[in-house]
Amino acid sequence: MDLNIVMLSFFGLADSPLNVLFGWLTRNFYLFFNSYGLAIIALTIVVRGMLIPLNVRSQRSMVKQQALSAQQAEIRRMYPDDKQKQNEEISKLFQEHGASSLGGCVLPFLQIFFIWPIYAVVRAPLRYITQVSMENIEALGVMLDLQNVKANSITVVTALQQSPEMLREAVNKGLIGLSQMIDMHFLGLDLSQTPQWKPNVLFGSEWRIYVPLLILPVLVLATTLIQTRVTHVLKPNRKEEQAAKEARERARVNPARKDQAQESSMQSTMKIMMWMMPILMLVFTFSLPAAMAFYWIVGNIMGILQQVIIFFLFTKPLEAKKAEMEMRKAMAFAKNADGEEAPSKSSSNKKKKN
Repeated sequence: MDLNIVMLSFFGLADSPLNVLFGWLTRNFYLFFNSYGLAIIALTIVVRGMLIPLNVRSQRSMVKQQALSAQQAEIRRMYPDDKQKQNEEISKLFQEHGASSLGGCVLPFLQIFFIWPIYAVVRAPLRYITQVSMENIEALGVMLDLQNVKANSITVVTALQQSPEMLREAVNKGLIGLSQMIDMHFLGLDLSQTPQWKPNVLFGSEWRIYVPLLILPVLVLATTLIQTRVTHVLKPNRKEEQAAKEARERARVNPARKDQAQESSMQSTMKIMMWMMPILMLVFTFSLPAAMAFYWIVGNIMGILQQVIIFFLFTKPLEAKKAEMEMRKAMAFAKNADGEEAPSKSSSNKKKKN
């Protein structure tokens, strides 16, 4: 089944508030820049910018969870056979210290959730960007013998661009104005087309359109992999992952460390999902209009820059503060230990003198 049909049937909220909002933003960016590609870039910056506070909150939550790892392990040891009690006590622990077990899940969910209205805007540029009425779009579909034009007016734009006679007829009938014919070309790429991998398409009569579009899947894959790697290297609990991996290895031969194995299994699941994302993005790139691939590329670049900035402005200072507190705690413990040992030595010397 066509992925476009599945997405439209499952997420076909044509008049949802987010569709209207993103359509309004894209329309104003297009009017300001007079460029479809720059409008997509501006929309991406706004959408990803909206998620920066959540990203910071997610990083803070991960740091707090990391600081509470010892208490979580102690709770699991206290209730080894009662999963419900474990979850209750860990939830109480998180609430007391302002941490959230879902802190790292909200951001990826919202990023995926925002894809659907952006997808709707990309597929319906005549409606959301140049504001052709739904009645006129439907009439254009009938005139051009096209299906599903209400949700996918890209086909209308392509057909009118390829047939000057049909465009003239549509303008004469008042169905569309020349100023409403959106130009979806950017940097020599036709962002209205879908990248293709089949040789008969790539090397067919329209190779000048589809061969340049191959750069988009490559960039989507590369930027997604880079973002995944940067996120892994700069995340707050990166140093603890190696210890968790070692604990998992020990748990295989030591049943007493079962709690650590269970804790690290969640990290393994997240790692698998993280590496699956580039593959899924590559599949989607060959199934959706090139404008979506362009959105993902710009979003990935923003995500990389955002992760680096958050690391140096937030994560690294917190880690330095935590390391300083741990050092002070170790020094205080050593001082107390020396203080306890000294009286014992003096008392023993007194006993020897007596």
